[in-house]
Amino acid sequence: MAQEDLYQVSEEEKFVFDLDGYIVIKDVLSSDEVDELNAIADKKMAAQTGDGGYKNVRKPSTWGTPFQLLMDHPRVMPYLLEFLGPKVRIDHDYLIFMDKGAKRGSLHGGENGNEGDHWYKYRDGVIRTGLTVVTFFTAPAGAGDGGFSCIPGTHKTNFLKSIPKDVRSFERRPHYVRQPEVEAGDVLIFSEALVHGTMPWTADHQRRAFLYKYSPGHSAWSGGYYDLSEYDGLTQQQLRLMAPPSIGKRPDTVLLEEAV
Repeated sequence: MAQEDLYQVSEEEKFVFDLDGYIVIKDVLSSDEVDELNAIADKKMAAQTGDGGYKNVRKPSTWGTPFQLLMDHPRVMPYLLEFLGPKVRIDHDYLIFMDKGAKRGSLHGGENGNEGDHWYKYRDGVIRTGLTVVTFFTAPAGAGDGGFSCIPGTHKTNFLKSIPKDVRSFERRPHYVRQPEVEAGDVLIFSEALVHGTMPWTADHQRRAFLYKYSPGHSAWSGGYYDLSEYDGLTQQQLRLMAPPSIGKRPDTVLLEEAV
């Protein structure tokens, strides 16, 4: 793929992300890719019982090439470069699987003063955000199914502490709490400055979401860095993405031809 053919984030997409604090990208993964990821996950997760139907496993990126390729997926990288800048780095990754009836995660996040990497800024036509999540879905989440939910626009709110406790715990769901609908193969990108959480799962099928989280090149949220010995055949771009944070000396992350 030639550099001039690479996907560009549209002005409307920038508007949506700035307005809501998240954006859904449709059909990022093909049905064959979804099937491959799910087949690997079935084997890897066979022994996981979870907590009340909630399963959380770290670093699915170590599960072989199909999961490693999600790290710098060509449909996703333009958004990361647009929203986090050219020195973006991957901070950590994990998965969330939920069976019917599983509960986990009240509404949280936002620029609450306790998380140094939860922030969102706009200036002179440029969006910049701190810790940012790319969620790959290999199962759908329809209306009322549960899973990822948020309060759109709260990445810029001045009244974060005014959100009632019963709303945060999903005991009450006012009009301003949203559960985005997604299909298998879709991706949802959101800023951790957005108030978000995990609504109880009500669907008969299992929720399947793979979360890859990114930070600006100078910062980190997680307490550890990637062990490159756990991976085979990393590209130069992936090596740059997985490097520890640094100030001033970190090379730009660009869309290399070999990666797209």
